[in-house]
Order: sequence, then C-alpha cells, then structure tokens
Amino acid sequence: MGHVIKNGLDLVGSGRTTRLDKEFEGDIDRMVKLANSQTSLSSSEKKHTQALKLFADGHMVPATRVWEDILVEHPLDTLALKFAHDSYFYLGFSSQIRDSIARVLPHYKPANPFYGYILGMYSFGLEETNLYDKAEKMARKGLEINPSDAWSTHTMCHVMEMTGRQDEGITFLDKTVNDWEPCGMLACHNFWHWALYYIEKGDYQGALNILDSQVKLRAGKSGALLDMVDVCSLMFRLEMEGVNMGDRWEEVFEICRPHLDDHILVFNDVHLLLACLGANKGDAVKQMMDSIENFIRNAKGDHHDVMEDVGKKMCEAFIAYNNGDFAIAVDLLNPLRYRIINIGGSHAQRDLFNLFLIQAAIKSPKALHHKLARSLLTERKALKECAPMTDRLIARAMSLHAD
Repeated sequence: MGHVIKNGLDLVGSGRTTRLDKEFEGDIDRMVKLANSQTSLSSSEKKHTQALKLFADGHMVPATRVWEDILVEHPLDTLALKFAHDSYFYLGFSSQIRDSIARVLPHYKPANPFYGYILGMYSFGLEETNLYDKAEKMARKGLEINPSDAWSTHTMCHVMEMTGRQDEGITFLDKTVNDWEPCGMLACHNFWHWALYYIEKGDYQGALNILDSQVKLRAGKSGALLDMVDVCSLMFRLEMEGVNMGDRWEEVFEICRPHLDDHILVFNDVHLLLACLGANKGDAVKQMMDSIENFIRNAKGDHHDVMEDVGKKMCEAFIAYNNGDFAIAVDLLNPLRYRIINIGGSHAQRDLFNLFLIQAAIKSPKALHHKLARSLLTERKALKECAPMTDRLIARAMSLHAD
C-alpha cells in the first residue's frame, strides 16, 4: 500500500501526469505489475492499484467506481474515501462529493481518530449542494473535535462566502488562523477565501495585503497547483475590479510555466492561461493553445472530453477579453454557463467565470450584452442578497440604461 499512497497523492495533487512524466509513468506501471504478481494482496489492495491506473490514464469516473466498490465492502477505508471524494471535486460532481461521505459516515464512531475529519469532508459536500445550515452545523462539530481541521475551516469559509457574511468570515479566519495556518495543503486556499471577503467589500488593499504576504508567497514556495490556481484567480478578480497588478503577473507566470502542457484538469488550465495573459506572454499563450489542440486530438479521458466540450472555448473567451474583444468573449462563454461545472472546482472558485461573463457583457459594445449583464446581475442578487460587489456591478450596468 506504500506505492498506492505515494502514487495516489501525486496523482490527486494534480501536479504530475504520466502523459508527460515518463518516470511517473514507470512508477505507476511498476505498482500495477507488483500488485498483479503478489498473491498475498487482498482484493481491496488490488482494486486500489486498478483505480490509480485508471486515474493516471485520465479515466477519473471509472476510478471513482472502483473506489466506491472498495467502500461498499470496507466503509472505513479512509484512503479510498479521500481519493474518491477528491476525484468528485475535480469532476464537478457536487452530489457525489456529499453522498460519498454520507454513505460511510455511520460507520465512523466518535472514538475513531478520523471521525472529526470525516465530518469536515461531509460538511463540504453539504455546502456544495447548497445545504448551508446543515453544512455549517457539521463543520462546527468537526472543529469542536479538531480545532486544527483546515477542511472544516474551509467549509466555514464557503458557507460565509455563499451566504454573504463577509465581516463574520474575516473575523472567523482571524481568530482561528493559528489553528488552520499550519495545515500547508489548505492554508493558502483559506487565505484566498479571506481575500475574497475583502474584494466583496471593496477593500482592495486588504485583499492585496493577503495576496502579497500569503497567497503569492505560498504559491511560489509550494509549487502546488491548488496554490497556483488560487493566486491566478485572486489576481484576475482584482484586475476585474480595476486594481493594477503591476509586475506581479511576471512572477506568477514563472511559477506556472512548468505546467502549461500538463492538461490534467481543465480547471487548472484555464487559470494557468490567466498567468500567461496577465504577464503578456504571447508565445506562452500560443504554446498553451497549440498544446490544448494536440491534447484534444490525441489524448483520452474525462477531462479530455471536458476540454473538447467547454475548456478550449473558455480559454478562447479569456484570450478575446484580453484582446479587447468583449463581445466575442460573451458569445463564447455565455452558451457554456451551465456546463462549466464539469471542469471541477467549487462554486466559489467557479464564480470567477460568472464575474468574468458579467464584466465582459458590461464592456461589450452590444446593447444586447448590456441587457444580458443586467439580467445576470438580477440572478446573482437573488442568490446572495448581501453582496456589495454585485451592488457595485449593478450600478455600472444600470449606467448603460440608454440601451
């Protein structure tokens, strides 16, 4: 199982791909051969290697089925649970994020050392399916057991983001920072959430302080894709609010550069493209788009299909926006709105694309797009009433009333 843990963490971390990394491909193949050659392995151990091989080959959905088979027989197999849970996140399968935990939760008793953490995982699935009250209750219960559980803290961040409780979110993270900050895997992301509260409030300096002292710094040190996504997302959101990023994009581009051809997750690719555009690296933009075309032609798997269906067009929309072709950006992205969930990530993370579409529609020269912006903002306000950023955007959109 040592090979399963090591290779599984590399795969689920979304920073290595057997498609480009031959050493990693060899690691996966050796793991599979070793499992097949040993008669002493249990059925579940062999299934673990099968699932990782499927994941490595780009077949995430079949991999989750194998992990779920393990959990039917061994509901306390926390490794299978975690790998399935994370895969559902990468696939944008919100209900499965929730239900994968719900099916096994009764088997975890309070004496189990993982119990509190499982509550945290369940709370996130509840939040991603809009069950905010129940999600918060579950997350708080998890934090009562493990105050340092960054995942339960993470759910609290989401709940407060989605319910418009910016001041409460800032206070919560500030008071608990010494509990969750040591968790290296999620600390950067929780700081990202902290900065989002400031952007919503229009306190751009507050967001910049977190960007420079935490998010950008951590992304540079860790080299983790989740952290790279966070810094790209945060900087682009600030730019859409009119904040000049100066030379920050140059630094972030250098962090992202090694992964431009990975194409492990469409979600990652779109954010990496933002670094290329922000740093004004035309050659890198062309490299990415050529690489995406090659990936669509020659690769296979779940995210290959998503890239072909929505990912490439999303990238083209951002390129059009960067070129000042706002109407083209709207026409590319608007038809994809309800399929963007397939690229993975959370509702809060994918909100970048909602905001992007609204900004592009406001900036478009087309009167129809101005009306679309107002319509989208009406929809947005209905979902989250306490949203100062939405109010600011509504004021901008209404200034185009002559249309």
